[in-house]
Amino acid sequence: MNRQEPNIQEVAWRIRSLREDSGLSLEDMAAATGRDVKEYEAQESGACDLSFTFLYKCAAALGVDVIELLTGEAPHLTGYEITRKGQGLSIKRRAGFEYLHQASLFKHKLCEPFIVTAPYLPEEQDRPIHLSYHEGQELDYIISGRLRFAFEDHVEELEAGDVLYYDSGRGHGMIATGGEPCVFLAVVLKPHDGLIM
Repeated sequence: MNRQEPNIQEVAWRIRSLREDSGLSLEDMAAATGRDVKEYEAQESGACDLSFTFLYKCAAALGVDVIELLTGEAPHLTGYEITRKGQGLSIKRRAGFEYLHQASLFKHKLCEPFIVTAPYLPEEQDRPIHLSYHEGQELDYIISGRLRFAFEDHVEELEAGDVLYYDSGRGHGMIATGGEPCVFLAVVLKPHDGLIM
């Protein structure tokens, strides 16, 4: 069964509560998430959307699994977890992108697996692709549709069956092309120290 989309205000409240319980200042968390204090404060208050990168950096600084920030529940499975076709924890963190987390209940994950649906947006086709940065590495397997991938100053076109593996600590971004959404499996691998993004 799909789990309900996390409420931004509730996620922001959990971040603030955990920060206060941990004795971390706004300045500490701003530094940990790579933002200035004012920008961090706006995100922690729930005044603006919370990107995956921001959430993962908060989780790492607070010493919790990102799923705990999103749902208020700590992952508890240790043997295995099955997520049925089309199911998962639904997360929408970027215009039209839907992420279905495929192992939200598994404890001590070495990676974060998602089925991602990138929307086709005509207005993005002739603009530079926004680049993101998060520690670790990522593997993306294109299930359907076409994807334009930007890595620093390189641009690649991918289609169903193609596999992409990259250093996600360097600038990267993607958009769906070809007039339809692109669906892909994204496996975000954590750095060796066990912290992600």
